[in-house]
Amino acid sequence: MTQKKRAIVLLSGGLDSATVVAIAQNEGYEVYALSFRYGQRHSIELSAAETIAQHLNVKEHKTATLDLRLFGGSALTDDIDVPKDAVETDEIPVTYVPARNTIFLSFALAYAEVVGAKDIFIGVNALDYSGYPDCRPDYIQSFQEMANLATKAGVTEDVALTIRTPLIDMTKAEIAKAGTDLGVDYSLTISCYDPDETGAACGHCDSCLLRSKGFREAGIPDPTRYQDGL
Repeated sequence: MTQKKRAIVLLSGGLDSATVVAIAQNEGYEVYALSFRYGQRHSIELSAAETIAQHLNVKEHKTATLDLRLFGGSALTDDIDVPKDAVETDEIPVTYVPARNTIFLSFALAYAEVVGAKDIFIGVNALDYSGYPDCRPDYIQSFQEMANLATKAGVTEDVALTIRTPLIDMTKAEIAKAGTDLGVDYSLTISCYDPDETGAACGHCDSCLLRSKGFREAGIPDPTRYQDGL
């Protein structure tokens, strides 16, 4: 029996990463999902990630623990308010976590070497995104080049490791449509930067605004549970 090709998928518990799991599975990959407890404002997204992993029947789901509160510098890891109903600017948002994707991809790279995966999927997006520098295509390309220089597999095997970004050129509406077509239950996901203790989304942070805009433009009912019945 031929072994299915394996992939590491970064799973945050949000809309984008859940969609990426479904896309990878639809492409024939056996998914090894990787989440992070990194000192973020809330752990609700980790519960969502576990639920999504079970819902989509991934092969394995691991959660790595590290604490980026040691450095702070972000509204997600420091005593900084999450902006609400923000006006779009050219500045990098305060919700950007310094070097987060570099750290996460490095862990995924180690995981890939151990399980023999040649593909790492990450749900970065260059269209409907919040201006993070580590979501750009040139960053992903550079990390991929580094990965193939820095690993045993990269220097001893013929098949290079690939960082896959299936959402990179999709709008949030297109992402919502793609996931819906693949059977993703978005009511299980949480995208909010500042949910309450019950997991209800604030409806006003950048992530909530992008998410609700995506469902609206896709013509798909928004299954998100918002605070105060928004």
